[in-house]
Amino acid sequence: LVRHAATLADAVVVSIFVNPLQFGPGEDLDRYPQTLDHDLDLLAREDVALVLAPSAAEMYPDGQPAVTVDPGPLGALLEGASRPGHFAGVLTVVTKLLGLVRPDVAVFGEKDYQQLALIRRTVADLELGVRIEGAETVRDPDGLALSSRNRYLTGAEREQALALSRALRAGAAEGPGGAGLVLLAATEQLRGVDVDYLALRGVDLGPAPATGPARLLVSARVGTTRLIDNLPLTLGPA
Repeated sequence: LVRHAATLADAVVVSIFVNPLQFGPGEDLDRYPQTLDHDLDLLAREDVALVLAPSAAEMYPDGQPAVTVDPGPLGALLEGASRPGHFAGVLTVVTKLLGLVRPDVAVFGEKDYQQLALIRRTVADLELGVRIEGAETVRDPDGLALSSRNRYLTGAEREQALALSRALRAGAAEGPGGAGLVLLAATEQLRGVDVDYLALRGVDLGPAPATGPARLLVSARVGTTRLIDNLPLTLGPA
């Protein structure tokens, strides 16, 4: 994200904040990986002008904010269906961070694709005056999408987690044959995995088109760890 941002702007600001507003009851806020010193060591090797790493008390000085950002209908689907209230927390903190930094462009990873789509919608609908850029998902050599939560996985669970990226690749390869074949191929790769959802959507996460660009998204639980991933694909003849 930092290196992509550096190609777009004269100065790069990085925010690091584990946002309590987007964690629901029983989720992993208390044990979510927080590695600020390591993060700062990595960022020291990059061309970063500023790191904004506020505490929860600094971001929410009055506690739970009285005004939050409503994510609308898309916020209740996919991740929103499994994590009620999650996207209201995400969009509220992102809006606050954009207000604090006032960037010309902000870069978000495509791994959290629904988050990216909702941030784009928020910026457009609320006229926030910032360009939102997506950065391609970074993966380990075995195909697993990078995530802070990967460190929860045992060796055996990590092998099982590779089913997500295999399913996405298998589905994307069937794009020319249409939606039915995409979902069938992806589902085959997910046998034995505790799937939360497998969804084929348009690039804006509306209904998938009959032909043209689309997005295949998956969420599954491996052991006690919930993982998400997605890939772009093209439906119908090239």
